[in-house]
Amino acid sequence: MNSTLQITAPVKAEEAPAPRRRRSSVGYPRITPYLFLLPMIVLFVGFKLYPYISAFWLSLTKNVGGDIEFAGMDNYLRLLQDPLFYTALRNTGIILLVQVPIMLVLAIVLAVAFNSILLKFRSFWRTAYFVPIVMGLVAYGILFRALFNTNEGFVNYLISFIGMGPIPWLADPLWAKVSIVIAMTWHYTGQNAIIYLAQMQSIGGELYEAAHVDGASAFQRFWHVTLPGLRPAIVLTVILSTIGTLQLFDEPYVLTNGGPDNATLTVGMYLYQNGFKYFDFGYASAIGYALTIIIGVISLIQLRLFKEKS
Repeated sequence: MNSTLQITAPVKAEEAPAPRRRRSSVGYPRITPYLFLLPMIVLFVGFKLYPYISAFWLSLTKNVGGDIEFAGMDNYLRLLQDPLFYTALRNTGIILLVQVPIMLVLAIVLAVAFNSILLKFRSFWRTAYFVPIVMGLVAYGILFRALFNTNEGFVNYLISFIGMGPIPWLADPLWAKVSIVIAMTWHYTGQNAIIYLAQMQSIGGELYEAAHVDGASAFQRFWHVTLPGLRPAIVLTVILSTIGTLQLFDEPYVLTNGGPDNATLTVGMYLYQNGFKYFDFGYASAIGYALTIIIGVISLIQLRLFKEKS
């Protein structure tokens, strides 16, 4: 019996497809973070950058018979020769040099009191002194205008009990400045006190314990431990208060309207008058840019001084 041997060739298995190589993302920008930033960039360009550029262009123009004409540096040259601008700048500087130091010293005193375990109802007092900053600028300006009224004001009513005559708070050049300083100090001191309190509570208790062990008095602990620890907050409040006071507008506008005899006219008010009373937008823009330069220079000087002291 013959048998036939059949040899079958092995069937070649199908080869699995080679895995696809992923394209490396190296070299390709990751746009997702920029997409999240896009709304903020649009808002910044629309509400910050464009107004800055537009205001600078306006400062180089002047309104002639209702038509806007290019004036070059004429508005800035006019500013250098404007005595009323220097009056406004001087008034602003006086209020700045008087009000800011008084306010910040009082804020530090309040912060120390708020941080003391000897003070009862601390939460109540902290809230009470913070309330003024919540009040609207116009509202509290009207309040102080009523308080400082020469004939019917509550302040002169209290003064009459000690035998003094009425003080012309808002009608005398000196007392008008004093009124603005008092109003601003009342409004902003509590806010700065809370900032100092937050910084004060971050100072390590072991520093006070070490100073106490070394025999330091309460004043020495305050001078050598508390004040150095408050330095970051002091730098912040000094710069912010300086910028805010140089831009001062609401208080003199509501209390005195810049009077009497321009005694409380500030740079912010002078800018407003030229822009929205006389519609000289080119000159008002030049005032705004001059104020911006002044604020920038003073802020840089302050930062440099604080850096050298540190």
